[in-house]
Amino acid sequence: MTPQGPRLVIVGASLAGLRAAEAARDAGHEGPVTLVGAESHLPYDRPPLSKAYLDEAAEPAVHFREERHLRDALGIDLVLGEPASGLEPDTREVLVGARRIPYDGLVIATGARARLLPGAEGATGVQALRTLDDAIAVRAALDAGARTVVIGAGFIGSEVASAARKRGLPVTIVEAQGTPLVRAIGSEMGTALSALHAAHGTDLRCGVGVAGVESADGRVTGVRLTDGTTVPADLVVAGIGADPATGWLEGSGVEVDNGVVADETLATALPGVYAAGDVVRWRNPLFDDGPAGGLMRIEHWTSAAEQGAVAARNALLPAAAAPYQTVPYFWSDWYSSRIQFVGVPAADEVTVVSGSVDEQKFVALYRTGDRLTGALTLDRRADVMKYRAQIAKRTTWDDALAFAEKRNAAAAVSS
Repeated sequence: MTPQGPRLVIVGASLAGLRAAEAARDAGHEGPVTLVGAESHLPYDRPPLSKAYLDEAAEPAVHFREERHLRDALGIDLVLGEPASGLEPDTREVLVGARRIPYDGLVIATGARARLLPGAEGATGVQALRTLDDAIAVRAALDAGARTVVIGAGFIGSEVASAARKRGLPVTIVEAQGTPLVRAIGSEMGTALSALHAAHGTDLRCGVGVAGVESADGRVTGVRLTDGTTVPADLVVAGIGADPATGWLEGSGVEVDNGVVADETLATALPGVYAAGDVVRWRNPLFDDGPAGGLMRIEHWTSAAEQGAVAARNALLPAAAAPYQTVPYFWSDWYSSRIQFVGVPAADEVTVVSGSVDEQKFVALYRTGDRLTGALTLDRRADVMKYRAQIAKRTTWDDALAFAEKRNAAAAVSS
């Protein structure tokens, strides 16, 4: 420990990592803060990479802070362009190449890595969409008029399809499951949202897999499907999920099970080591009565920002560590529509309480047992945070339905 205070090391120059560093300084920490990032880029915002970065005529700025602010104003030691390669808890050191960085408190915020499309290695035009460099390549291909095939009908893939259709380009989404978005919002609402693709001219093919990628002279030319058809393509974007970036922790003693396992304070089993963001699977006290006992890993902007701040404060003052609980929240922009979801998608019942699926403007509530546990809105931006607050209060299902009726009645009067 230095005379100024404990040495805080943050591995992952992500949103969670940046918020951890900022929270440490906001809390009055005067000791060393080191931020390690695998990419050479300064910390940047990821949601715009599949939204505004692909849609807007001018490339939007995505970096959170200038380097001068990080180094001079916040006093952060930036170690960028090389990933952490190991963690030695006995000596409390993080390994980055040949460098050994000592820590008193450590925040793991290495996020997740996009899954790559098997069998397509080395083919130009086959892309994931997770990093800024990925977004630059996808945007360039779309601007060049690429015929686009998206593998996976998840939110990122659907946003890519939206960007392609905005340019008037042909786009096909290939989804192996019979219904899109089952894990994210459930089968019933997945079907409801898939209608947006048809309404905007996107060719959505469900229940069919990828047999292979065709190429000529090293560049992709098409995608062969398991039903025997081939879809021509100049750009193939794999939106098939991401895996937590935990390989560098092998042998460290950190428990890894679909992410870094942590308790309600975001603490791992190792002294002084906390985790935040997409990489952590922690116990969320708000859902501790669920089937997983509250353990969840979520890849959402809001949670990453909040977790980073909590993890840093807890790492610096472990004796006063505070639990972190949240109602998960995410949003996605498809075509001209805004989709928002709060809570958890596993439910015993899903009921549309306002608007209608046919009108493509609605509020749907999710029931688990006798409790409101989720809410999905399509183009109802004013509603979603109201239901997030209800979920946080552990509102019963009957009270949630009554709350919805009151909102509908008030909306009818105001109109």
